[in-house]
Amino acid sequence: MSAHLPPGAGAPQRLGTRSLPAAWAEHWRVAPERPVLHDASRGWLSWGALERESARAAGRLHGAGLRAGDRVLFSAASSAALVAAHVACLRLGLVIVPANPDYRSAELDRLVGAAAPRAAIVDDAARAGALAAAGRLVTSPELPLPELPPPALDAVAPGAPALLAYTSGTTGPPKGALLSHANLHATAEAVRLAWRWSPDDRLVHALPLFHMHGLGVALHGTLQAGASAVLLPRFDPDVVLAAVTEHAATLFFGVPTMIHRLAEHPGVGALGRLRLVVSGSAPLAADLHERFARATGHAILERYGMTETGMLVSNPLAGERRAGTVGLPLPGVEVRLAEPSGEIEVRGPNVFAGYLDRPDADALAFTADGWFKTGDLGALDSDGYLRIVGRAKELVITGGQNVHPRDVEEVLREHPDVRDAAVVGTPSAEWGELVTAYVVSPRELTLEELRRHCAGRLAAYKHPRALHRVAELPRNALGKLERHRLREGRVLPE
Repeated sequence: MSAHLPPGAGAPQRLGTRSLPAAWAEHWRVAPERPVLHDASRGWLSWGALERESARAAGRLHGAGLRAGDRVLFSAASSAALVAAHVACLRLGLVIVPANPDYRSAELDRLVGAAAPRAAIVDDAARAGALAAAGRLVTSPELPLPELPPPALDAVAPGAPALLAYTSGTTGPPKGALLSHANLHATAEAVRLAWRWSPDDRLVHALPLFHMHGLGVALHGTLQAGASAVLLPRFDPDVVLAAVTEHAATLFFGVPTMIHRLAEHPGVGALGRLRLVVSGSAPLAADLHERFARATGHAILERYGMTETGMLVSNPLAGERRAGTVGLPLPGVEVRLAEPSGEIEVRGPNVFAGYLDRPDADALAFTADGWFKTGDLGALDSDGYLRIVGRAKELVITGGQNVHPRDVEEVLREHPDVRDAAVVGTPSAEWGELVTAYVVSPRELTLEELRRHCAGRLAAYKHPRALHRVAELPRNALGKLERHRLREGRVLPE
């Protein structure tokens, strides 16, 4: 191996040693009156209220027949009710299957077919009807189910499964990464230590709860630290800036698209009152890093993680935050670069044990000595800061969302005037990467026309944002698409 970074400093003996509800229970016992969650519909919820509401929700779910190990699909906008239901599931030992609320029916059907959840918590009537017709227990985040007393709670073991998160791969169907309570506890505790997250912190939480960034870092980190969060159902710069001021917030976490829109807002200076701004889920352009710092006085802290591993690496809280790098290993995490590829490999208590029912994928994802192969390519500077230099995979990350190129290509080829299609990610200061389509067509197609074609088939974030008509797609002698030539612009225009 060309380089091996030892685990970050902290208290690694505490990482991954507890179930999530066992760790969080300390806060509702010690400080039941402290506020923990705020949403616009109901105001502040205290720790004691969260304990009572999650216990009541657990009684309803248990009364409906759900038992430890059963899977529950979650697909809804952020709210205090959704968080209480999430906590209830974890207290019962149920396994959460997060799903993007923007998924269209075909996308959701694939996930449901793979995960086989026994129940679903959704906030969309059409989706609820389709899931109920398939014979599953379906309810809303408020859980309007018969009121029954809960069983014994918080007895789940650290090694028990907690989250089944589906991640886009480069070939074949999405894979279900099965993360234990211990894995998720390790990530939450590592970022608590590294970012000195305390009960006095207040996060403006505008990230979706179906994503590791919003769920495993922002929400679980808040609960791990005994802190509080203002939940926003969606990102809106005006609302974020108002919430920072109104609620005396100290933290904001976002993806580069959010950072870009905030940096362009005339009121961005309000973020100067924050203690920490974190960016992740996609690379942050160096010029955006600098513009944000000039406008707010904040050097954004970039970090790096994955669905399968939670958080891995972070720029330091106290120390230089280097634009263009994702920093140093978090407590308990080891990082190495494979030779000769430079692929980033990791291990630690946060790293999952494998994919659900996919021994073929596990064999490719782990080295013979047990390190997880991230599929990302890295380089280290002289001080050990990690820089992501590319991806061995074809995944496009746009606005913090993962897009599998083949998903989009298949839909584009369904258009009657598209003979062939390929999708790659191209750099964007706002989005991190743009979903960029190259099509072979007998006539000039517009981007708007193709986006309308995709509207009923793909979530909006998967729609192309740039379009090029080409005479042919670059392929090698075996007919394999040479995506690198598309990214480099080495194609024949029509």
